[in-house]
Amino acid sequence: MSQRQVLQVFEQYQKARTQFVQMVAELATRPQNIETLQNAGVMSLLRPLLLDVVPTIQQTAALALGRLANYNDDLAEAVVKGDILPQLVYSLAEQNRFYKKAAAFVLRAVGKHSPQLAQAIVDCGALDTLVICLEDFDPGVKEAAAWALGYIARHNAELSQAVVDAGAVPLLVLCIQEPEIALKRVAASALSDISKHSPELAQTVVDAGAIAHLAQMILNPDSKLKRQVLSALSQIAKHSVDLAEMVVEAEIFPVVLTCLKDKDEYVKKNASTLIREIAKHTPELSQLIVNAGGVAAVIDCIGSCKGNIRLPGIMMLGYVAAHSENLAMAVIISKGVPQLSVCLSEEPEDHIKAAAAWALGQIGRHTPEHARAVAVTNTLPVLLSLYMSTESSEDLQVKSKKAIKNILQKCTYLPALEPFLYDAPPNILKHVVGQFSKVLPHDSKARRLFVTSGGLKKVQEIKAEPESLLQEYINSINNCYPEEIVRYYSPGYSDTLLQRVDSYQPITN
Repeated sequence: MSQRQVLQVFEQYQKARTQFVQMVAELATRPQNIETLQNAGVMSLLRPLLLDVVPTIQQTAALALGRLANYNDDLAEAVVKGDILPQLVYSLAEQNRFYKKAAAFVLRAVGKHSPQLAQAIVDCGALDTLVICLEDFDPGVKEAAAWALGYIARHNAELSQAVVDAGAVPLLVLCIQEPEIALKRVAASALSDISKHSPELAQTVVDAGAIAHLAQMILNPDSKLKRQVLSALSQIAKHSVDLAEMVVEAEIFPVVLTCLKDKDEYVKKNASTLIREIAKHTPELSQLIVNAGGVAAVIDCIGSCKGNIRLPGIMMLGYVAAHSENLAMAVIISKGVPQLSVCLSEEPEDHIKAAAAWALGQIGRHTPEHARAVAVTNTLPVLLSLYMSTESSEDLQVKSKKAIKNILQKCTYLPALEPFLYDAPPNILKHVVGQFSKVLPHDSKARRLFVTSGGLKKVQEIKAEPESLLQEYINSINNCYPEEIVRYYSPGYSDTLLQRVDSYQPITN
């Protein structure tokens, strides 16, 4: 056998290996093939190819593994159990940029599924190697490493702390300053994932100087980058007053308000979330947002979108209004109440209706003027029907009831209260009658109207426990009228009159 024929055997074997990994990588892109590949024992066949003498085979084998592990946690688990991770980590430090990208992709694909799988990556020493990759010359390697680190950090505070301890944060802050948009996006996303778990982790990101660089990118034309930047700033600002103030000091207002008009729905949502996370902390921060025109901008944003995109804006209005009556009045003046009423009626999802109900309750609970502003939009009957509907979720029922009580206890606008005398269940009726008992003694016009509209008659029909609060309220209302009027409208009075007619003996001459 000639030397050429001997070498031909090796060439054919190499060609077959190349063809195999390429085909597996290709097949792994289609979900319908995954189960067949798994049952054919693809994992154990790919593992030795990670250490193949031919670099392209190594890279393609890693790519195929990443695609498989990305598909579900069973396959990711198989990567861990097959002792593949140590090989990847070793190669991550040694090999060329193509292999590094493929290996980091596998680590990301395994780590994304669960905290346990992410912990397995940490346990095999991958973090230090991934952090070294953040300093790689090739932006694609940096991006792959940042992505893997972010996916590990997003699960919980312990894993996030491990990423921080490995020294990732300062390097991620350098990555957001690189010219490549894709790298900026992934690095901002990783900083967001690290910051979200605790004030201490967010502080680590702040101490590395992230806020100023993130704030500068709020007006970047790339929508996907803006999403991540706004998300990262939200995750920092949400934890404490100090962190929120640091974000505000980076002069994000009024520029962040332009994002509320963005064509990308998720930029709108994340901008609303950022404003909400700042507004919730203190009246002063809410006032700053009001002064920048933030409340009006959020109300316009709520009007221009639907569904979950609206949710952070709705909650933001509730937080602002909850702080003080002046701030609640700012929401009213900016026409927030009609917009929230629309959300309450229009939105099909219960959790969004519940947020709108909560926000309306926060606006209406301050003074009679606030309560009237909510009541005139015909919101109260909608809240009542949501509270009484068996189809409403428990959370929606609770929030609707609380909002009704908050508004009723301040509402002196009687035309809005009167329908409740007929429709409200006893636990809410008590508050309605209570409001009438407060207003009628001081308003003669209202007293007359209460008789002609049938309100007084209705009150006489209410069956209250003797000496209950409801009975006290009814007595207070009755005391506003002459005794014969009250008697006239009491149930059974017409029968009494008829009896008197029957028993009356006319005087005959």
